Amino acid sequence: MAVKKARYAKHNPEATNLMQLKHGESGILDRLDLPEDDARRLMELGFLPGHAITPGHSAPGGDPRVFRVDGSEVALRRDTARRLILRQGTAAKV
Repeated sequence: MAVKKARYAKHNPEATNLMQLKHGESGILDRLDLPEDDARRLMELGFLPGHAITPGHSAPGGDPRVFRVDGSEVALRRDTARRLILRQGTAAKV
């Protein structure tokens, strides 16, 4: 299953995570660096490798933050969003 591959994938220190996307940018999800149960739940919500993700608004203080993926808006905590890794060089203005 893709979740297991992502869990053991080699970490790229230059990779961008969701929290590093600025308003108006989008990125392509590369992997979910989360425990299998958490990764599976997010995948059910549309956070699948290869899908484009765009940041939305955030609550006061910045946590949680809303992300748009696959036609839905999902609020994620900072700690979770930092563990969703984007493909290198895919952050682009929308």
